[in-house]
Amino acid sequence: MAAAMGVNARNINLVSRSLLAGTGYGIVNPAKANGSCPSDPATPMLAQSPAQPAGQGSGQENAALAGTHSRRLEPVPLGGRAKRILDLVVAVPALIVSAPLMLVVALLVKVTAGGPVLFAHRRMGFNGRPFDCYKFRTMVANAEDVLRDHLANNPQAEQEWRTDRKLLHDPRVTFLGRMLRKSSVDELPQLFNILRGEMSCVGPRPIMADELQQYGAFSSDYLRARPGLTGLWQISGRSSTGYARRVVLDAQYVRNWSLWGDIAILAWTVVAVMRFEQAS
Repeated sequence: MAAAMGVNARNINLVSRSLLAGTGYGIVNPAKANGSCPSDPATPMLAQSPAQPAGQGSGQENAALAGTHSRRLEPVPLGGRAKRILDLVVAVPALIVSAPLMLVVALLVKVTAGGPVLFAHRRMGFNGRPFDCYKFRTMVANAEDVLRDHLANNPQAEQEWRTDRKLLHDPRVTFLGRMLRKSSVDELPQLFNILRGEMSCVGPRPIMADELQQYGAFSSDYLRARPGLTGLWQISGRSSTGYARRVVLDAQYVRNWSLWGDIAILAWTVVAVMRFEQAS
């Protein structure tokens, strides 16, 4: 079975690379998305620059994007009707297929951690509209208190949180939560967000309102699209992708959007979720 899974993963890998080769995104190599191999021709230019504060980058890719950032908010989300149809075509079958797994996960969360099964966190969507982004709860019930105490007693963690809005070693996450995060199963409830039109299958990573200022010159790009269940950031290293690079990838996605590109990213996501070491 392991051998068969390996063959399937390689086949998906080859197909998704072929699809991405025909889009404006280039081929994003997740293993090298941290910019350690800037000469690698398989890595797109915008995914190669050293990490730097969003909106303050001095690299060529930041200059290229920032030079055209000034745009009006669109009356219709990025991709319009065609992208919405693709969302429904993908999300409805995915929800049906994953329903048994979601029921099992909900039971496990309830039994092992108690409290609510789902975690609804306020995120900013198309044109800045707030919405509740759903996930399976992966943290302890008093997560806010635990985070506050941890940051107060660990200056290094506090700096990491301020820079990346995440922690490599997060004391709030439960054992089951770590497994759900590494497999991305915790994000399956976002299929409901997609059905409700609040999110898209592919798009920028959902952010909180106070994060928009970190997008700087690229904030208008984020606001043009519905946030995505997956995206360029997902196939470019997942949690190993730095915040500044994530901002650039979001802007690159919006400015080079195509339906073919969304299909390519969806195909590559299957490979990305198998890279457990890149998820936190």
